[in-house]
Amino acid sequence: MLRARLTAEMKEAMKAGDKGKLATVRMIQAALKDKDIEARGLGRDPTSDEEILSLLQKMIKQRNESAAVYDQGGRPELAANERAEVAIIETYLPQQMDAAETRAAIESAIAETGAAGPKDMGKVIGVLKGKFAGRMDFGKASGLVKEALNAKG
Repeated sequence: MLRARLTAEMKEAMKAGDKGKLATVRMIQAALKDKDIEARGLGRDPTSDEEILSLLQKMIKQRNESAAVYDQGGRPELAANERAEVAIIETYLPQQMDAAETRAAIESAIAETGAAGPKDMGKVIGVLKGKFAGRMDFGKASGLVKEALNAKG
């Protein structure tokens, strides 16, 4: 589904002459093609929508880090370009979970896995990634999981 949307939006950007969006969508498709080639080499099926969402989140994280580096280096124009790409990439992600939803999902995953302490963090994160790929910021969630498990153990 995401693949078709990316292709359609690339065509729209071409017709509209939106060079920024066109470049960003092409960049996403190139990363997706690399992922597909990697999966084929490992004998797996083409990249699933969940894996695409994970890829998009990784791309957003990379661009945010680059923007911060450009800001520190006194290059606001390059930082602005990175942030513009982030805004375009975010349109392909589902609505992100708020803090309350994230905490509730973490508590549910802890109960589901029977996690008793910090050593079970991998199990909990695995369940969360399976259920909430693309909707949850796992960088923030891992801190919350660790906090919740430390309270238990």
